[in-house]
Amino acid sequence: MILEINHLTKRYNKHKTGLTDYSITLENGILGLLGPNGAGKSTLMKMIATISKPTQGTLLLDGVDIVNHPGHIQQVLGYLPQDFGVYDHLNAYEFLKYIAAMKGCGGKGLNQRIDMLLEAVNLIADAKSPIGTYSGGMKQRIGIAQALLSDPRVLIFDEPTVGLDPEERVRFRQLIADLAAECIIILSSHIVSDIETIADEVAVMQSGRLITKGNLQDIRQHATGKIFEILLDNRDLAAFKDKYMVIDTAKQNERVRVRYINHGTDIFPSSTAVSASLEDAYLFLIQSNA
Repeated sequence: MILEINHLTKRYNKHKTGLTDYSITLENGILGLLGPNGAGKSTLMKMIATISKPTQGTLLLDGVDIVNHPGHIQQVLGYLPQDFGVYDHLNAYEFLKYIAAMKGCGGKGLNQRIDMLLEAVNLIADAKSPIGTYSGGMKQRIGIAQALLSDPRVLIFDEPTVGLDPEERVRFRQLIADLAAECIIILSSHIVSDIETIADEVAVMQSGRLITKGNLQDIRQHATGKIFEILLDNRDLAAFKDKYMVIDTAKQNERVRVRYINHGTDIFPSSTAVSASLEDAYLFLIQSNA
């Protein structure tokens, strides 16, 4: 499948624009969306999911205009929004059967598919308990299961790992990685390591615009030669932060190891250049385009 997003713009009113002239083409694989709050990630995903209509631009799935023909994507779509809601009085089986009825994807193999999905998201043991008794992370895992219920070919996950513990985040990453060869998967997350681990490509967004898109190596390349580390005394850290953008700090005996971005040629004495991670490159790009 090919999803073409051409010059997409979303204006809410004359003072507020959610997305501006956004163009990108996606094929099977995982696209990670990175951007600060208000970057337009959720706005973009809602328009692809046909929940919201663009002010300008086109959305084509295999050449079909899904703005004017939303059913073309809806029949192959799995979507987990950021504000996913559940019915607390239903248990996991009842809820997924209800969602299946709403999506029109019931049938003879439904019970088996529900069992498979509950196993995949590690909820079999609690499947007959009311969802109202679930933790936030468990409710998020039910949301992941419902997104996969119709065996979709386009999957959209808006902050899917919120509330998941590290073990469940790994389980989720493995689950969608297994689907990537046959699906277009769009994933937004504030947890950069989730995207760095599984994304085939990354799109960095800011203020409703696409800053850049590429594979992990392409994105890291933007920050090559800009990331440094230095060992400082604690008393010098505050003054250092006033001059440089500090990415991370770690105590090392009585001192602190500082990882920072340097945009110019004024490198702090005794600094060591280090390889850029995806998080380093993301922060560099956001700061450079502020």
